[in-house]
Amino acid sequence: MRLEANALQALCRQVFAVRLVMIPLGAPLALGRTAPGAPTYLVATSAALTFLLSYALFRDWERFGPLLLRHRWLLAADMAVGALLLVTATPSSPLGLVALGTPLLSGLVYGWRGSAVFAAAQTVVVAALGGGLVLSFLCVLSGAAGSSVRDFLFRLSETRARLAAAEAVREERERLAREMHDSVSKTLHGLALAADALARTPDPASIRALAEQVASAARRAATESRALLTDLRAEPFPLLPALHALDAEVRVTGALPALPAPVSHHVLSIATEAVENARRHAEASETLLTVSVTGTHLTVSVEDDGRGLPAQLPSAGHFGVRGMRERAAAIGAALSLGPRPAGRPGTRVRLSLPLEGIR
Repeated sequence: MRLEANALQALCRQVFAVRLVMIPLGAPLALGRTAPGAPTYLVATSAALTFLLSYALFRDWERFGPLLLRHRWLLAADMAVGALLLVTATPSSPLGLVALGTPLLSGLVYGWRGSAVFAAAQTVVVAALGGGLVLSFLCVLSGAAGSSVRDFLFRLSETRARLAAAEAVREERERLAREMHDSVSKTLHGLALAADALARTPDPASIRALAEQVASAARRAATESRALLTDLRAEPFPLLPALHALDAEVRVTGALPALPAPVSHHVLSIATEAVENARRHAEASETLLTVSVTGTHLTVSVEDDGRGLPAQLPSAGHFGVRGMRERAAAIGAALSLGPRPAGRPGTRVRLSLPLEGIR
């Protein structure tokens, strides 16, 4: 909406810019056809007032434009002053273009109804002064053009608003799907495995342990579901303990600064997905998670010694990989996924996060 409003303001300013050029060109002709004395002073005053009004609206539309929008009599008075100048000059003079500005402005500012009133009034004035059919037709055309442009800009604004709403819905759906993939679905999968094991275990001690595991997974799934539906990520949490809890060897270099909760959540989710991919897809026997803080960057790297990810996984839009990339983009980080350096077998996922803008 702001962009369209700026475009409408720019068009109104251009109308007044044309008037600022035409008034000095047409005013001498009007003064030359005026009798000496009071009529000359009246025409000169009218030209000066029209010029000053045009300059004020051209220079500071944000301040004076709303007055023109609220008080339509101001544009009517401007049209009356312009008619006085046309009486002393001729409609075919440069002041004829000034007359076209009134219906054009009325269309831009007031829409169809305003342009119909002012275009009709200006057409009557021009016709009464012998302006001919061409100038009269141009008055009607300028009013219609102004209102059409205004209507187009407002329709464009509505379309942009609908597209923005649709984009917000799409992003929210992707967020829900990403969170489901990274949290609730994995928790429920673990819960299902524990429940299956519970059904097949005859040992009472094992049954008790598995029952506690099922209950814990169910509580965790409920908590993750609430966080998923309400996007409860405002509470800060320590990132390093959460990373140490992953099924990987963790090495830390440097002092990790406190990060905002959403950033920590995205970093943890990327690391969790990388470790999970190493276990599930690469069939790795060892997984190394390295956290390094050097200068202005935080680097989180997950390396495994497995057989590597399937070739189609990074490029086929696999939701886990796509989710990692979306999370990295959301926090302004760079994510790379590929084979380990130096020709070693396995895969490396590397996240590089600038710390300057988030500290």
